[in-house]
Amino acid sequence: MSQSREDAEQIEGTYVFDGALSRKGYRLNKFFFSLNRAENRMAFKEDAEALMDRFGLTDREKRWIHEKDWLALAREGGANIYVMYKMGSVTGDSLQHIGAAFRGQSLDEFLNTRKVQGAR
Repeated sequence: MSQSREDAEQIEGTYVFDGALSRKGYRLNKFFFSLNRAENRMAFKEDAEALMDRFGLTDREKRWIHEKDWLALAREGGANIYVMYKMGSVTGDSLQHIGAAFRGQSLDEFLNTRKVQGAR
């Protein structure tokens, strides 16, 4: 069954990750991917602003990172969850922390939904 973009956008809490959003997220994704390297994780801990400047991040993108606004990073910034998760290796946030933020829940609320059979 083929669905249109409009159909997908009618689902509450859903956004479409398309080519335009992917291109928009290039700098963010390149920055997050760079955190695979120990020296970049250390550089972020020592001077986050300098590292983010090196990757050309905007003030808005930097604010989302500082505030750990995972949903804005993905939905508005075009960040890919698989590379955004690299930030967790620096901040101590697990994939579950990010998932909870995506759903607007506390970590405990989110983890409780993982224990319920048939939970969305």
